[in-house]
Amino acid sequence: MEALEFYEGLSADNSKTYWTRHLAFYEEQVRGPMLELLAALEPEFGPGKIFRPYRDVRFSKDKTPYKTHLGAWLEGGGYLQLSADGLAAGSGYYQLDSGQLGRFREAVANDVSGTLLIGIIAETEKAGIGVVGRDTLKTAPRGYPKDHPRIELLRHKGLITWTEWPPAAWLGTAAAKTRVVEFLRGSLPLRHWLDDHVGPPLAAQ
Repeated sequence: MEALEFYEGLSADNSKTYWTRHLAFYEEQVRGPMLELLAALEPEFGPGKIFRPYRDVRFSKDKTPYKTHLGAWLEGGGYLQLSADGLAAGSGYYQLDSGQLGRFREAVANDVSGTLLIGIIAETEKAGIGVVGRDTLKTAPRGYPKDHPRIELLRHKGLITWTEWPPAAWLGTAAAKTRVVEFLRGSLPLRHWLDDHVGPPLAAQ
C-alpha cells in the first residue's frame, strides 16, 4: 500500500522539503482514502474528522514538524490510525479527567457494575479485540485497598479497545471498512459501559 510507503519516507526524512514534495500524494493517496473510509462509516458511527498532520513542538524536545501517522476520530466513538506499521483502531476513554476518574473507580469498585465490566472485557477479548488500560498506577489509588478484587482495573486512568493490522494488500480495498466495522461493533459493549457509568469529560458536558 503506497500510503504506508509515504510514512516510511516521512519517518526517514521528517522535513518540510519531503512534505512539500509529497503533498499532492498525501492529499490524493493518504488523506483522500481516509476521508472515503470515514464517509462510509458515518451512517453507523457518525461523522469523522482527520487530525492535523502537524506536531505541536512547543513543549517537546523532538522538533520534527510532522506526525508519522494519520489519525482520525469518529463522533460516535472510535479512532483510526494509519502509519508505516499498518492500520490501527481504538475505542473507549483514552484519558479520564478527574471527574471521570472518580466515577470510573466508583463503578469498578461497585460489585454490580464492576462485575459487569469484568464480563464485558472477557467477552471482548474472546472476540479477538484487545482491552488496554492507560496511564496505569503502580499501586492502588488513594482510598482503595490493595487487595480489592478488581484492583488491576482500579489502577487504570483510561480504558480502551485497541487492535492493529500490519501492512497487507487488503488495507487498500473494501476489506478495510469491513475489518474496522467489525472492530467498532465489537467494542460497543465496553463503550456503552463507559458511557453509562463514566460519561463525557466536563468540557464536553
